[in-house]
Amino acid sequence: MGKLHPKIDERLRRFIEAQHVFFVATAPSGPDGHVNLSPKGLDSFRVLGPRTVAYLDFVGSGVETIAHLRQNGRIVIMLCAFEGPPNIVRLHGRGRVLEPQDAEFARVSAEFPSIEGVRAVILVDLERVSDSCGFGVPLYAYRGERTHLPAWSARKGPAGLGAYQQEKNRWSIDGLPGLRGVEVSEDTEG
Repeated sequence: MGKLHPKIDERLRRFIEAQHVFFVATAPSGPDGHVNLSPKGLDSFRVLGPRTVAYLDFVGSGVETIAHLRQNGRIVIMLCAFEGPPNIVRLHGRGRVLEPQDAEFARVSAEFPSIEGVRAVILVDLERVSDSCGFGVPLYAYRGERTHLPAWSARKGPAGLGAYQQEKNRWSIDGLPGLRGVEVSEDTEG
């Protein structure tokens, strides 16, 4: 049932681009620390090449994915069919965090629509591409994107988002450094 692929081919690309939600998992190095799993949406995922994908990372109450990627780069992205034929695609790779002050940020973020609240782009070089049946995944009907995050970000404005990130995005829940674009004092811990 499961199959490994040398790259994202056209069939997989069409499947990936048709999904409205994807899931991102990361973990810190070693036996301690918290594994993180996050659902994503808002037209924020792009296939950039047969072995490269990227997604927009929005301001949120945590910074686990960014902290884990900075520490070890490991990431897996999962997309599954909630409509149509069953399928699950897993993309394993090494991720990099591109913040607005990074040189690559403007080039990569140009691949996406403008959405309020973007704090970074996650760029992933794929090491493993696989799919499996998805027979156990239930069927759901897509009704649309939620507008809460872009609206919340617009209401906060740049200064409000900066203050929020200063409070919430400097450190992971395990004390790993998060965003570089947020001033972090050496004696501050998360």
